[in-house]
Amino acid sequence: MAYNVFCYTSIHTLSVDELIANAAYIGTPGKGILAADESTGTIGKRLASINVENVETNRRALRELLFTTPGALQYLSGVILFEETLYQKTATGQPFVDVLKEGGVLPGIKVDKGTVELAGTNGETTTQGLDGLAQRCQQYYAAGALFAKWRAVLKIGPNEPSQLAINENANGLARYAIICQENGLVPIVEPEILIDGPHDINKSADVTERVLAAVYKALNDHHVLLEGTLLKPNMVTPGSDAPKVAPEVVAEYTVRALQRTMPPAVPAVVFLSGGQSEEEATLNLNAMNKLKTKKPWSLSFSFGRALQQSTLKSWAGKEENIPTAQAVFLSRCKANSEATLGTYQGGSALIDGASESLHVKDYKY
Repeated sequence: MAYNVFCYTSIHTLSVDELIANAAYIGTPGKGILAADESTGTIGKRLASINVENVETNRRALRELLFTTPGALQYLSGVILFEETLYQKTATGQPFVDVLKEGGVLPGIKVDKGTVELAGTNGETTTQGLDGLAQRCQQYYAAGALFAKWRAVLKIGPNEPSQLAINENANGLARYAIICQENGLVPIVEPEILIDGPHDINKSADVTERVLAAVYKALNDHHVLLEGTLLKPNMVTPGSDAPKVAPEVVAEYTVRALQRTMPPAVPAVVFLSGGQSEEEATLNLNAMNKLKTKKPWSLSFSFGRALQQSTLKSWAGKEENIPTAQAVFLSRCKANSEATLGTYQGGSALIDGASESLHVKDYKY
């Protein structure tokens, strides 16, 4: 297909084809993304929850447990890595990047530098990391990364999100996206609207639509090649302090929000779990894929906690627990693979902890 050369003059012609192919591959139905990009501080909290020390060898051991689980990589198309993990190796000396690629999984990289408070707002935030991003993208691409992730965070309150926060975060995501594409990386665009609060699902839907509309306006203004991007949004759910609704209701509201705002040119939506329990996130994704309506993009997952929490508990930092923990991880990967096809029958909640809420107020990576 020929693309408007004027729009994409800053992206090398060969890169256009590669970006489109990689974005489409990540969105392959039946597959999804493992988000293993927790910062050193965040993974430290996870390790502390199982009384394991936050040192490089333990961080590497956890990631190796995940990446080498027999049979798991068939259900994944991508894994998002933290910078440290991109350069790590297995205990036998094989680079993690090679382990993933041999399993048909594209390595990705978290490139943002976290959030800071946005001046002139009531505690709203903007994301840092644009300075030097082009050079870092070049280094990550050379190290084997093929896609990137940048998380913008918005919250729902009496007067939030403000238009200032929406615009600032949309423009930040767009600048990040075009810099990634100019350097060969498929950008995952992640405008996360936190689940915190007592708001109902209608409020969540309204804010999600406003945010996504602003994001796609900014992406177009920056001449981002939409076919070479992915969207990582929140599911449209009631707030954490509001009564829950059925997966079918979440599916209806979420897909409608996408239909109203998201161009069909984007190949896939890879949802974040946003503090839902492992089982809840899977059931909601499954309901979306069962929904009989227009869906011009594949609907998949980019889960961190919702793929790892029960695995982490099963492992508990003990080598003798690795086979059990890997069996738990395989079960979660398979469940979410089925959810991308709308064929998940439920039942993996029987695994210890899969129905446990993973909500953390004002969650930071």
